[in-house]
Amino acid sequence: MIVYDGLKTDFLSSCERDTIAIEIEENMLNKLGKHTPKAEFRSWENSLNYMYKVLNDREIPDDAGIAIEFNIPQTSKRVDFMISGFDMQGIPGMVIVELKQWDSLTEVEGTDALVETYVGGGIHRVVHPSYQAWSYAQLIRDYNQEVQDSEITLSPCACLHNYIRHQNDPLDAVQYQDYLEDASAYTKGQLDQLRDFIKRSIRKGDRKELLYRVDHGKIRPSKSLQDSIGSMLKGNREFIMIDEQKVAYEEILRLSLQCQKDYQKRTIIVQGGPGTGKSVIAINLLAELTRRDQMVQYVSKNSAPRQVYLKKLKGQMKKSSVDNMFKGSGTYTEAGCNVAHTLLCDEAHRLNEKSGMFHNEGVNQIKEIIHASYCSVFFIDESQRVTMDDIGSVEEIEKWAKEEGSELHYLELKSQFRCNGSDGYLSWLDDVLDIRETANYDLDGIDYDIRVCDTPSEMRDLVIERNRAANRARILAGYCWEWAKKEQNNTDYHDIKIGDFEISWNLGNGEPFAVSDTSINEAGCIHTSQGLEFDYVGVIIGDDMRFDDGHVITDFTRRAKTDQSLKGIKKLYKESPDEANKRADEIIKNTYRTLLTRGMKGCYIYCTDPGMSAYLKKRLENVKNEAGNH
Repeated sequence: MIVYDGLKTDFLSSCERDTIAIEIEENMLNKLGKHTPKAEFRSWENSLNYMYKVLNDREIPDDAGIAIEFNIPQTSKRVDFMISGFDMQGIPGMVIVELKQWDSLTEVEGTDALVETYVGGGIHRVVHPSYQAWSYAQLIRDYNQEVQDSEITLSPCACLHNYIRHQNDPLDAVQYQDYLEDASAYTKGQLDQLRDFIKRSIRKGDRKELLYRVDHGKIRPSKSLQDSIGSMLKGNREFIMIDEQKVAYEEILRLSLQCQKDYQKRTIIVQGGPGTGKSVIAINLLAELTRRDQMVQYVSKNSAPRQVYLKKLKGQMKKSSVDNMFKGSGTYTEAGCNVAHTLLCDEAHRLNEKSGMFHNEGVNQIKEIIHASYCSVFFIDESQRVTMDDIGSVEEIEKWAKEEGSELHYLELKSQFRCNGSDGYLSWLDDVLDIRETANYDLDGIDYDIRVCDTPSEMRDLVIERNRAANRARILAGYCWEWAKKEQNNTDYHDIKIGDFEISWNLGNGEPFAVSDTSINEAGCIHTSQGLEFDYVGVIIGDDMRFDDGHVITDFTRRAKTDQSLKGIKKLYKESPDEANKRADEIIKNTYRTLLTRGMKGCYIYCTDPGMSAYLKKRLENVKNEAGNH
C-alpha cells in the first residue's frame, strides 16, 4: 500500500503549494484509518521540502514515479520515499530514501547496526539509518515476486538533511561500513551527491508503472533467501530435532501447508516446559516453510532469543537478509489481515497487551499475530510468565483465535532435554520452591550437578571452570540489584556487590550475553537468558526470595527499583494487598524457576538469605538420603 503516489511534477507542485503534508495526512486517514501525530506531520513538511530541492533537477525525469510512505507488504514498516524509473540502459529501478531529521547520534560500540539518538522524547537505541534503508530494500527483494521476476534494481540510501558531518564522525564508524557500502548516508550539504546517486538509477520516467507493479506484486520468498537459510541450518547441530520434536514439527508443517492451500486461518498452541525443544522446532519450521514459498517469521517479545538464534544461524556472517525473518512481537500493530503465511511465536508466555516504546500502540499482541497470519503458532510455557505485563496464556490465545475465526489445534511437548533429561528435577524444583506440591524428592539416577555454594565466589569459580570447555556456562541473578543505566557499557562498574564479591550486570553493547566470549565476567538476568540454554549456570538468589518459618517466602520490596517486571505492583498493593502479594509471589518464583532450569548439565546456587541456603542444602541432603535408602 502506497499512502501517496504521483509523478515528480505532481510532487513538486504539491510542495510549491505547501499542501504535500496535508495530502499525505488525508491519504493516511482514508487509506489506513490513521490520524497523524503533529510530530510526524512536521517531519513530513521538513523532510519533503528538502526532497523538493533534491528533485529540482532537469536530469531527473518529470515523469518519474514518486511514492511516499510505501507500506511494505506483510509488515507494518513504511518506506519514507521512493523514486521509480529506468536508467540509461533501460534497466528498471527504484531508489529508496530513508529520511531522518536527526542532528546528532552516538555510535554503540561492539554492535554492527545500532546507534543512540534523540527520538520519542529521549535518547534511545535504534538501528543505523543505512541499515534501515538496506533492510527495507532487502525485504522487498526477498519477498516481492515482481521485483524478482522483472529484475528491478533497488538502490537504498539514507538522507539526514539536518546532520552536520565531521571528520571521524560516529555515523561513519567502522562497524557500520558494511551497511554504508550498500546504502550510502547523505547529510547536510550533500544535496548534489544525493542527486547524483538518484540519477545513476533514474534517467527515464516510468509514469508510476513500476510503483504499481511492485505494490501489487505477489509474495514469494526469493530463491537466494531460501538457499541462504537452508544452508545455514544444514549441518548445524544446534537445531537437530529428535523424538517428539520431529513429530510436532511434522504436524505443524502439515497444518501450515494446509492453510496455504485452503486459506483457512489456523492457530496452533504448543505447550512445553523448559528444554523441550520449542525453539529448535520453530527455527526448523522457519527454514522449511520458507523453502515451501511461504512468507514466515520467527517472533518473540524479548530480543535475546532472536539475537542468539540469528547469531547461531549466521555464524561469522555479519550481514544477511535472514535478519528480516526475526521480528519483535510488537511488529504487527498495523499489519493487515493474513499478510503473512505463518508466524512462529516463541516464548509466547511473554507477550504483552500493548506494544511500542511507551506501551500505547496496538490492541493486543496475541490478537495482532493471529490477525496478521493464516497460520499462527504459539510456543508457550505458562509457568515462565515473569513480569506484570506478561499476558501469554492458553486461555488468552483461545479467546483471540475464536474472535479471528481461526481453527484451534493443540500439541504438547513432554520430553525434557534440559537438566540431562530430568522431568524429575523440574518437579523437585516446583516442590522445593512451594510452587506446587509434587512429593518428588527423588533425583536418584539423574546425572545433574546441582550444588548450593557457601559464597558467591565459590559459585563463580565453579562456573568459570565449567566455561573453559565450550563457553557455555553463565552466571545469572535475580533482579535485586540496581542496573545503573549510565554504566551499562562499563565492565569495571560492578552493579552486584555481596561482601567482597562484585560483578557487573551483562553489558549493553557487543554480542548477545549468551554467546559473547566476555559474558563469563558478567551476570545475566531473566531478560537476557529466558528462552536460552547453557551447559552450566550459577544462580544468585537475592533477598526477594527467602526461607522463613518453614516456608519459601517472596518479598517484592527487595527487588531493585530499576526492575520493570513488577512495575505497578505498589499501586496494586495499595488497592488489594492480597492480590498484589499473590501476583508478585508467582512472578518471583517463576523467575527463579526459569533461571534454575537454564543449565543442561548443572546448576550452582548461592543465596543471600542464610535461611534459604540452609533450606536448599537440607532438601539436597534429603535427596541423597532418599537415594541411599534405596
